Amino acid sequence: MLKILMVCGAGLGSSFACEMTVESVLKDLNVTAKLEHSDVTSVAGSRADIIISATNFEKLVNRYETTATKIFLKRLVDKNEIKEKLVPVLKEKGAL
Repeated sequence: MLKILMVCGAGLGSSFACEMTVESVLKDLNVTAKLEHSDVTSVAGSRADIIISATNFEKLVNRYETTATKIFLKRLVDKNEIKEKLVPVLKEKGAL
């Protein structure tokens, strides 16, 4: 099953809000995935297939080596932006 990790600075507020929005987008697309949210340092030990974060965390996320596809958002709870950026990745991963 596809694993998607949403990350923010503390791993509490914005990453959780993003997770709920991603969950809604996936439901609309009829895609099942395991969703988690955490702080940015968790990227290092993550086995996620996709990592979603805000653009202001891009440099921090990119400091960690990972095989995950990274998606950076201007607005973490914008369904349209999430769908626009997530759909091509889901197709690439064979989930769509």
